[in-house]
Amino acid sequence: MDLKDIQNLIKFVAKSGASEVKLETDDVKITIKTGSETETTYVQQMPMQAQMPMQQPMQAAPVAATPTETVAPEADDNSKYITIKSPIIGTFYRKPSPDKPLFVEVGQNIAEGDVLCIIEAMKLFNEIESEVSGKVVKILVDDSSPVEFDQPLFLVDPS
Repeated sequence: MDLKDIQNLIKFVAKSGASEVKLETDDVKITIKTGSETETTYVQQMPMQAQMPMQQPMQAAPVAATPTETVAPEADDNSKYITIKSPIIGTFYRKPSPDKPLFVEVGQNIAEGDVLCIIEAMKLFNEIESEVSGKVVKILVDDSSPVEFDQPLFLVDPS
């Protein structure tokens, strides 16, 4: 199990709402506990020197899990807005290149089909177009930040 698999497992458990998950294989033992106060993930890998003499065994180390999102009171205010979400995993960019202007800014009116941002995935730059017309109320992601599938990017007021 590599680090990417462990990170994906942590995200899956956080979204599922499970309070505790234990996973044991021949060489890896993982316990993920989620709670209201703190969330801690422990990853312990058994020494594998006999099988793979080139690698050093990993030490048992706590890995902080991403806290589950709590619903804020302003969620009621945002219910009248349309949320534009990321269709893919990648890196979010607000400009087509560093020397070009931003695609959209807060307060700008957009039409259906307007390019809102670019998400780079595996060296491919994907233009994300608006599916709605309205006014950009809030940009929820910083420029050059990694984004996940279905992560909210923009809030748009359709009125």
